[in-house]
Amino acid sequence: MKKTNILNTALLFLIAMIWGFAFVAQVDGVKYIGSFTLNGVRFALGVISLTPVVLFFERGRRDKAERKKTVIASLLAGTVLFLASTFQQLGIEKTGSAGVAGFITGLYMVLIPIACFLLFKKKTGLNVWLGALCGLLGLFLLCYKSGEGFSFGIGELLLLVGSLFWTAHVIIIDRVAKEIRPLHFSWGQFAVCAVLGLITMFIFEEPTLGGIWDAKWAILYCGVLSVGVAYTLQVIAQRRADPTFAAIVLSTESVFSAVGGAIFGTDKISVLGYVGCVVMFAGIILSQVNFGGTKKNKS
Repeated sequence: MKKTNILNTALLFLIAMIWGFAFVAQVDGVKYIGSFTLNGVRFALGVISLTPVVLFFERGRRDKAERKKTVIASLLAGTVLFLASTFQQLGIEKTGSAGVAGFITGLYMVLIPIACFLLFKKKTGLNVWLGALCGLLGLFLLCYKSGEGFSFGIGELLLLVGSLFWTAHVIIIDRVAKEIRPLHFSWGQFAVCAVLGLITMFIFEEPTLGGIWDAKWAILYCGVLSVGVAYTLQVIAQRRADPTFAAIVLSTESVFSAVGGAIFGTDKISVLGYVGCVVMFAGIILSQVNFGGTKKNKS
């Protein structure tokens, strides 16, 4: 294996680990502040941390047409990203589980090819539908509690709605990726998230400096590492990585979320629930693997 491939693979796993453990930070953060406050402040911090990177790597680029497309794409994707992250964070607040949040969110990997088939008539293989069935079965096992039966609450529903918006976000990026400035786009969509998050923070919550200070470690992790560092590394790593391979590696964020939840004691998932996590993860991988022998397009 070439050094470049090894480095890309290592970066992708690092990104997945950062994103996975971010679920733990998000669970911890809402102990002190509301979901809108956490999202607004962390995306604002992400914008600040990404600004030096944009100024360094994007200096000297003056294409007005590309800039206009980047601004429009940032507004659209940023709005969808805000909705995805908001529903996810509200779901995390209700469930209090990093593992549950990670695996339900990870279903977007299965939903993307299905959405592309329904919206754009893009050919979808049998593996995608089998992956979707695994996802549904895994979700059932994850929400099934011994002695109580199946319990799909408001928290799980919010996470699932968030997963639908993550699906839309990835599709939007795929449609505009070739016509925009990647780093400017990342900065722009994070700025949109920050503005919308801060607006909703003051509408629906009563944030205090004391609460924000108490949640400082969760905010720093989610803002600097999860937003600023991980998304920047993703741009670098995916330039030379096979899209399908990259998607499979990045999907391990759901595994890291469960591992992180177990390590830091935020999760109380049953044995059957963990079996459901394994089944869901198998479905995620299955949906990304093409058994037909032809190269799978990025979706």
